[in-house]
Amino acid sequence: MALRINYLFFIFMGLVWAFGRWHAEAGVHSENITRILDRLLDGYDNRLRPGIGGSATEVKTDIYVTSFGPVSDIEMEYRLDVFFRQTWDDERLKFHGPISILKLNNLMASQIWTPDTFFRNGKRSISHAMTTPNKLLRITQNGSILYTMKLTINAACPMLLINFPMDGHACPLKFGSYAYPKSEIIYTWQRGLLKSVDVSKESSSLLQYDLVGQTVSSETIMSSTGNYSQQVVLFYLQRKIGYYLIQIYIPCIMTVVLSQIVFWINKESIPARTVAGITTVLTMTTLSISARHSFPKVSYATAMDWFIAVCFAFVFSALIEFAAVNYFSTLQAQKEIRKKTLIVNLSASASSGEAQDKITLQCDPHTHLKRRRQLELPQGESSYEENRSCYDSQYCEKMCVPPSDPVLEYSTHHHGSTSKIDQYSRILFPMTFAVFNLVYWVAYLSKDNMEIRHNI
Repeated sequence: MALRINYLFFIFMGLVWAFGRWHAEAGVHSENITRILDRLLDGYDNRLRPGIGGSATEVKTDIYVTSFGPVSDIEMEYRLDVFFRQTWDDERLKFHGPISILKLNNLMASQIWTPDTFFRNGKRSISHAMTTPNKLLRITQNGSILYTMKLTINAACPMLLINFPMDGHACPLKFGSYAYPKSEIIYTWQRGLLKSVDVSKESSSLLQYDLVGQTVSSETIMSSTGNYSQQVVLFYLQRKIGYYLIQIYIPCIMTVVLSQIVFWINKESIPARTVAGITTVLTMTTLSISARHSFPKVSYATAMDWFIAVCFAFVFSALIEFAAVNYFSTLQAQKEIRKKTLIVNLSASASSGEAQDKITLQCDPHTHLKRRRQLELPQGESSYEENRSCYDSQYCEKMCVPPSDPVLEYSTHHHGSTSKIDQYSRILFPMTFAVFNLVYWVAYLSKDNMEIRHNI
């Protein structure tokens, strides 16, 4: 029993000794790091860039995009959240100690020199500061510095909307030094031109666009104050057409088809065809106005404008076609009525040619005209009748028609007939509209895909 107590006592004393030694080493270690930081900042002037008076300082950059969008067509800008990383060498910050990397926060970043990087096409940029400034600083023993911060950037994106809504855009992000020319600071990409910009999977799909790729490059900006090094990232966006198909294109196509259905309605149904034509024209007007509701007021015609204009032309042409049918049908009716009236007048004049005779025109069962003439003889003499046959069958058939209203006769004869203009329109209008759609979609979709592939 006593042996066991002694054994436990020795274990306890060993633990106390180990803890004391660890605590002492931790204190020494903390004191060493504090002395290293004090020595690094001793005589350090953060107003001067590394290697001033010598070669240009190389700043290596890379970007990790955590969120992309939204993209505004009206403001022609886009927003993205990024982790922006910069790496450079500062020989004044070399150190020797028990650790190889000093892992620090924003407090140390404000006491050393950092690049004055700004975003050239940025409209509004925010450095995140919740709950503390989102900045990270790493200093290695050889004086290499990694400086990372989280930013939200609203950048300008010039857009050419000629192919809208089948358009694609290359939205740039340009950054460089604000004060130091190229002879003082040179910007390069940390991991080359292929992997210097990473985009999270959640950012590749937006409401109206698809982020289909990105490219990076370096260039030099020349100005009156010198030549400046600049980094450029191009984000390639492809617009999603589904919304516009549902809201604009399909209603326009259905309206045009509806306007062409009136070609199959009887031309005598004037109220029905008139109402259908005017309704389709007003519908197209409403669709054209709604299509421009949330769209920038550009001074040129877009692909959707051309489509709506052609659809409007088809609908309006259908209304004009009915007006032409009604006009020519009225002319034909008046011509036939005049012809019938002339025939009736000729028959009446032939009957009154013999003033002293009583003439009666009758038709026999064979549609031959019988001319019954009763002569009026002087008093005391008996009268007699003379029957003559008409052997001109065409003339007899016309004369044997019972007297009737020419207008009513024409209306009864031509009711339900189809105009030749309607017959041609039933074939010409749908074929022309189908050809237009084929050319339109093939031309714009293939053109847009070619531009995207060329840019990437």
